[in-house]
Amino acid sequence: MIVVAASLACLWLIGANLVAMLPTRDHHQTAAYALIAVGIPILGFVTWQAGPFWGLAFFACAASILRWPLIRLWRAIRG
Repeated sequence: MIVVAASLACLWLIGANLVAMLPTRDHHQTAAYALIAVGIPILGFVTWQAGPFWGLAFFACAASILRWPLIRLWRAIRG
């Protein structure tokens, strides 16, 4: 089962990088929301199957791709 979790995580990361290369009019906002909606269950699955270390590793990789939504969230929290 760890192979399935790792495969899903790698496919998500490849798909996120491919989406980032496409030109869009809304500056990738809708794609970012879709990637977040798909990535959260994958993050939980990876953490459940492979452990917290690999869950954090996947989270770090995903956060490096989706850094602007995280920056906006951090600014909204801070006020």
